[in-house]
Amino acid sequence: MKWESISIEEIKLNSKNALVGGPFGSDLSGIHYVDFGVPVIRGTNLPFDSTFNNADFVFVSEEKANKLSANTAFPGDLIFTQRGTLGQVGIVPCGEFDKYIISQSQMKLTVDITKANPLFVYYYFRTKECLKRIENLAFSSGVPHINLGILRKFKIPYPPITIQNKIATLLSVYDDLIENNKQRIKLLEEMAGEIYKEWFVRLRFPGYNTTKFFNREGEEVPKGTDGALPEGWEKVRINEVTNNYDSKRSPLSSMARMEIQGEFPYFGAAKIIDYINDYIFDGKYLLLAEDGSVISSNGNPVLQFVNEKFWVSNHAHVIEGKLPISTEYIYLALSKFSILGLVTGAAQPKINQENLNRIEVLKPSEIFINKFNEIIIPLFDEILILNKKNKLLQQTRDLLLPRLISGKLSVEHMVDQNPDMKAVAH
Repeated sequence: MKWESISIEEIKLNSKNALVGGPFGSDLSGIHYVDFGVPVIRGTNLPFDSTFNNADFVFVSEEKANKLSANTAFPGDLIFTQRGTLGQVGIVPCGEFDKYIISQSQMKLTVDITKANPLFVYYYFRTKECLKRIENLAFSSGVPHINLGILRKFKIPYPPITIQNKIATLLSVYDDLIENNKQRIKLLEEMAGEIYKEWFVRLRFPGYNTTKFFNREGEEVPKGTDGALPEGWEKVRINEVTNNYDSKRSPLSSMARMEIQGEFPYFGAAKIIDYINDYIFDGKYLLLAEDGSVISSNGNPVLQFVNEKFWVSNHAHVIEGKLPISTEYIYLALSKFSILGLVTGAAQPKINQENLNRIEVLKPSEIFINKFNEIIIPLFDEILILNKKNKLLQQTRDLLLPRLISGKLSVEHMVDQNPDMKAVAH
């Protein structure tokens, strides 16, 4: 069936600030940011793979937030990006904060829940059809952007509210499962990181109390002496404990990639940027951003731990650990390594191979690295399994999303075909 359509203006709550843009001018200048207060929603909080990222905030004081009351967002509100990365949309969650301020690049919509389900509206804005419509309506001069006028007149499918509720509930089941898996992945990563710090930063590895420590001159010294390392351990340059495969990289233009779309990820400096039908690498590798987005907000390198078939551009170094040093160990060692002194270029930050090889890492004795690998590698294997589950969940959700939203697939038919979903839908 084909649904009727309705404009955003017709489903917004009947209140003065139900549909607003972010503050203009210097209202949100960095000079007003504080360590903690009312969080500001920015593009980083509107990822394409989840409903909202409730982290990576900057804050304004309560006093400043009161002055920006017209730009306040509350749980349940929809947030849209109006300039820059168009198509970003999120729904403000219930949780740690009871209110937010939207940034200059965002717009906020408060939906009248008697007319529409906010989650249904959110899911429509996640469809490829909607993204294409937004791109066609955007102003292209300078930074691509849309405005409140465009959003106000924007029409969306409008099934009966009961159908909206069922569609939103069914699709949110997938997002909830994905989010649960992400939380498990985060815990596993934190566990691995904490074990690494305990063993190789604090040097409280199993048996450290009976281990001899030596200084740079080879003299035995008490544990805790500046620069002292356990017997058989040493500091080495990263190229001594890794293999580098930069020479195997083969960049593809966006036009070339369009002709070979497929299932294998194509990695850029910081993330997957496409999927193609061929691959160069197959297995476990660490990608370290070479140029562009090379440094995190904490001063650490931008890393991607990959364990699958993939292609990579020339914007990321490709390395793996030389056994018995595992790639997992290298990943954890570099995760908290400051690269501030290794980045060159002002307009285009870069970590060239020469500077990459200046990085020094701790090389433990073989017996300890093997013990560490026995504990850590299973954690990374579990992360891999959870990531694969999430990929399947995302594929299923993204297959269902446009068909349910458009009415091409009946939500009742889907429930009939999946009895386990009846309780969820009703």
